[in-house]
Amino acid sequence: MVLANMLFVPPTSTEAISEPAAPPPSASIASARMADAVRALAIDAVEAARSGDPALPLGMADAATVLWTRFLRFDAADPRWLDRDRFVLSAGHGATLLYALLHLTGHAGMGIDELRRGRQLHSPAAGHPEYGDHPAIEATTGPPGQGLASAVGMALAERMMAARFGKSLVDHRTWVIAADGDLSAGVSHEAIGLAGHLRLEKLTVLLDDGATSGSAEAACSDDTLRRFAAQGWAVKGVDGHDAAQLGAALSFAVRSKKPTLIACRTAKGQGMRDARAARQALGWNDPPFVVPDGLAERWRAVGTRGAAARRGWLKRLAHHPMRPEFERVVAGRLPENWHEAVASLRAEIAEQRPDIATRQASQRALDALAPALAQLVGGAAGRTGSHLTWAKGMVAVSPGNYAGQYVHYGIREHGMAACLNGLALHGGLIPYGGTFLAFADHARPAIRLAAMMRRRVIYVLTHDSIGIGEDGPARQPVEHLASLRAMPNLHVLRPADAMETAECWEVAIRRTDGPSALILTRQAVPALRSDIGENRCARGGYVLAEAEGARQVTLIATGSEVSIALAAREALTGEGVAAAVVSLPCWDLFSAQDEAYRAEVLGGVPRIGIEAACGFGWERWLGEGGVFIGMTGFGASAPQEELYRHFGITPEAVMAAVRKRLG
Repeated sequence: MVLANMLFVPPTSTEAISEPAAPPPSASIASARMADAVRALAIDAVEAARSGDPALPLGMADAATVLWTRFLRFDAADPRWLDRDRFVLSAGHGATLLYALLHLTGHAGMGIDELRRGRQLHSPAAGHPEYGDHPAIEATTGPPGQGLASAVGMALAERMMAARFGKSLVDHRTWVIAADGDLSAGVSHEAIGLAGHLRLEKLTVLLDDGATSGSAEAACSDDTLRRFAAQGWAVKGVDGHDAAQLGAALSFAVRSKKPTLIACRTAKGQGMRDARAARQALGWNDPPFVVPDGLAERWRAVGTRGAAARRGWLKRLAHHPMRPEFERVVAGRLPENWHEAVASLRAEIAEQRPDIATRQASQRALDALAPALAQLVGGAAGRTGSHLTWAKGMVAVSPGNYAGQYVHYGIREHGMAACLNGLALHGGLIPYGGTFLAFADHARPAIRLAAMMRRRVIYVLTHDSIGIGEDGPARQPVEHLASLRAMPNLHVLRPADAMETAECWEVAIRRTDGPSALILTRQAVPALRSDIGENRCARGGYVLAEAEGARQVTLIATGSEVSIALAAREALTGEGVAAAVVSLPCWDLFSAQDEAYRAEVLGGVPRIGIEAACGFGWERWLGEGGVFIGMTGFGASAPQEELYRHFGITPEAVMAAVRKRLG
């Protein structure tokens, strides 16, 4: 990458921030030696595991040391302190940098034994930082760019929570260390554009400008400083091994009214793939995993530096009038009476029986939920009017105004999904975001991370089948349901009508151990139910219409195809065939039911599956001899009624399959 050694200020900028005085030379020497302790431990961990990459820790140890010793607000005694600064290692391949810092600052659970067995089974020092393995790991950063993009969500969450509860309870910063791979990934473009537009001034990215991958130089000639500046960031290039320059740049970031990029030119990471050679180059002669007493003590003092700030915050919280509400939302608990809004909505649907698209039913659910759940934060990538994700009374978040409940993400599915992860990781908010189901592929890496981290994120995925009609096969998802259902810990919910949509929203809101995807139609579907007792979708599947007499066949469907199954059942009944219809909105929830319930629902008779999508995975529910009616290829451009006839997803096709199967 081409990174200028300069502060780049666009011609229109009027920023003028004076630099603080440089620390005395002795302080810089001490900082360098503390950074060497980080390098040595990172090298030792890589050598012990015989796996990993020491290049980033070698290159960014100086920058990380200045950040952690002077600017990062944390307390090692309580790594989940709610008003701590967030530190995200987006360059996750350099995970030993983070582990060394956690060990040196005295974080429990990251002792020498944990460093020695890094990258081993059940070690908190995994190959990449994994959320949940240690309380001070803020995010699973995974693929390049995801950590940076998630950090945008964290910084946005801080601004939104501060707008709700005030600076006395919420006033912290988000810091990121990134590498060339993060900025090469497309999600970074989406994320930094959103951060710049929303002026997330408490977000700072430190870039390892050491060209450590080699591939970036061969493939890129970006001027990264100008790229960030063009998207509304303050930018600065510094010597990544000069503590004085690093301190001045971080002070600059703290006072900036924009998000800030600090490009740190580094050299020590280059060519240092061999751990022993790197140790020798450092002149570090202490035994592996040993830090001299003087350095160890200085680092332990860094770990307690934030204790006074944490105690002061706890005192403010204890006397704050909004304490009960603050503690409720950060714990992820729902208000006591929120379910009354759902019950009222279901009663209204039962009375009106609206024949509407499930995306419209979803908007009605949001109209009921948003006033009852102030922590619910929505948004959409693309046109809000297509996904119907804006509830009545919602106010949009805008640059400098973060008190709203709705975020306009622009055409940024990938960035939106990663931002949703950051919102959920920060705490205090329940985020959801909408886009077309066919565009879920853009968001897949972030959806996967939400499932891995078990975060409550809700995806509103509309235009769910060939039912979108004339838009054609490029916009008609056929394989997406199967691919999303294959993802562990993601609940895929495809409701059949307005009642099921309300129930599925309730299921998604109640879920606290992972993400949910609501799969919704553009076309209108008939109302199928008027009962308002049990939330039947909460069990994943149920008998919607039992056979008249001894069951001969079970018709199983999801979403818009449930009405096709019901029409076929009615016609089959007229022919003397006793057919039952099962609605199966969520496979994961259904599979979690006991075997007796599943057997009762599915029955021991032949089964016919109906879904306007590919049949991959349906064999699980259809069993031996089951028949699937759906898509075997891509869609086409035509009115949706014509497409259903063309592809043979009709009551008549179901009846023909039943006759053939029953002989």
